[in-house]
Amino acid sequence: MTSMQPTIKTFGKLKASGYQPKSVKEEVRHNLINSIQTNQNPFTGILGYEDTVIPDVERALLSRHNILFLGLRGQAKTRMAREMVNLLDEWIPVVDGSDINDSPFAPISLYARNLLDEMGDATPISWLHRSERYGEKLATPDVSVADLIGDVDPIKAANMRLSFADERVLHYGIIPRSHRGIFVINELPDLQARIQVSLFNILQEGDIQIRGFKLRMPLDILFVFTANPEDYTNRGSIVTPLKDRIESQIVTHYPKTVHVSQAITEQEADVLPEQMQKVAVPDIAKMLVEEIAMEARKSEYVDQKSGVSARLTISAYENLISSAELRALKHGSTNTMVRISDFIGVIPSITGKIELVYEGEQEGPTNVAYRLLEQATRTMFTQYFPDPQSFKKQPRSNDKVKPKPNPYQSIIDWFGRGNDLVMLQHAPDDDYRNNLYQVDGLYAAVKQYYPNADETQLALLMEFMLHGLASFSLISKKGVESGGYSFGDILGSMMNMNFNTEQEDEEEDF
Repeated sequence: MTSMQPTIKTFGKLKASGYQPKSVKEEVRHNLINSIQTNQNPFTGILGYEDTVIPDVERALLSRHNILFLGLRGQAKTRMAREMVNLLDEWIPVVDGSDINDSPFAPISLYARNLLDEMGDATPISWLHRSERYGEKLATPDVSVADLIGDVDPIKAANMRLSFADERVLHYGIIPRSHRGIFVINELPDLQARIQVSLFNILQEGDIQIRGFKLRMPLDILFVFTANPEDYTNRGSIVTPLKDRIESQIVTHYPKTVHVSQAITEQEADVLPEQMQKVAVPDIAKMLVEEIAMEARKSEYVDQKSGVSARLTISAYENLISSAELRALKHGSTNTMVRISDFIGVIPSITGKIELVYEGEQEGPTNVAYRLLEQATRTMFTQYFPDPQSFKKQPRSNDKVKPKPNPYQSIIDWFGRGNDLVMLQHAPDDDYRNNLYQVDGLYAAVKQYYPNADETQLALLMEFMLHGLASFSLISKKGVESGGYSFGDILGSMMNMNFNTEQEDEEEDF
C-alpha cells in the first residue's frame, strides 16, 4: 500500500482494484519477510535483544503464533509488542461505520452483514491506519468479561426499542473492537482465572459468548501477552489450558553488558537540549549509573524475583544531570560537568525502584542505595586504576623481586597525618578543583595513568580516586549535612567511632 490513504470509497471499486485481503498474522508474516530480505529492522529502538529475543519473535511471527513474553519488570516486553505495529499493512479497508473493523470481504458483525446484503458493491468503505489497529489492556483483578468481550447494552435496547434477544443490543468489548489488529494483555497472571477462561475459545475457535447469545465471530487478532515469573507464585497464575493455547513463549532478559544498558538509558532518558548544553556527562559517570543497576541485580538486599527495572538507570541518569544543572543555576554558571558527589541526587531514583528482602528492609532503602553506590564505585575503580588490594600482600624486597610502588600510599599518608577533605556537592567549580589539589599525591597518582587528560577530566578522576579508595576502606568517607562528603583517615575514624560508642555506653550506665 502507498503511504497516502487510498481513495477507493466503495466495495465494488475495491474489488475492481484487485485488492487481496490478508489475515493479520499473514500481513505480519509477509511484511516481516520483506524486512528481513531488505535488511530492515522492524524493532527499532530495541537494544540488547538482537541475538536473543528478536530472533525468537521473528520465528514466532513467521509461524503465525500468538506470543507470551515472560520476564521481569522493565525488560521492554510491552515495547516489543508495540513495535509489531510496524509490521502491519499501512492501510486496510473496513466497512464504513463498523464497530469492530469488519472486512467487506468477510463481515462478521450483524451491522456489516446487513449493510453488505442491502447495498452490495455500493457498500461504503473507509480506510484504517495501522496505528489504530493496536489495543492494550493492563490485567487487573477488577477486569470483567464485559470489559474484554462485551455485554448487553440496556440503553441501546431501550432507545432502539429492541428485545434483549436482538444482536443489535450488544456492546462489544475491547477484544472484538481489536478485530483485524494486535491486542496486548499486560500482566496476564493478574487476570482472574474465570476471566482467563473466557479467552479459550477466542484463541482456539474464534467464538465469543455474550449473555447467552450464540455468536460465532472468527476474530482476526494477533494476541500478545506479558507476564512476570514472580506472578506465578505471588499474585496468581496463568490457567494451564490458556497457556497451552499460546503457541510461543519467549523469555526476555536485562541488558547483559554495561555498554548496552548505557545505550538504552541514553536513548530513553528524557533530557532537554538546554540541559545537555549546560551539563557535560563524562563516560565514567554514565558507566557508574549502569553499574549501580548491575550491582542491584545481584545484591543480597534486593529481591531478585522482582527484578530491577531499566527505569532505575533512566531515572538516575535524569536526576544526575539535574543535580549538576542545579549547581550551575545556583552559581550562575553557563556550563558544568557531572561530579561523583552529584550521585547523592540519584539516591531517590534507586530507593523507589528496588524491592527489598527482609535483610534489606532492616538496613533501610536509603542505606541499601548508598551500599549499591559504594559497590558500583568499587567495581568501576579497578577499570580505571590498579586494584588497591594488589599492593597489600607483596613479596619482601630482594635482588630478584622488588615490590611495586603503591601509587596510593602518599594519599593515604596525607589523611593519616590527621588531614580531612570536605567535598561539598554545590561548591563552585574553582573551589571543587582547589580542594582536590590539597591532597598530597592525588594529582600525581591520576596524572600517572591519564597523562593526556585536561584539567576538568583530571579533577573528576581525582574525586573518583578518593571515592574508590574509600570503597576499599583505605580512607574514610562520610556524608555531611550540607550535601557532600568528608574524607579522612580510616584508622582515626574507626577509633573515633569506638570512643563515641564507649561514651554512649557510659552515659547509659550513668
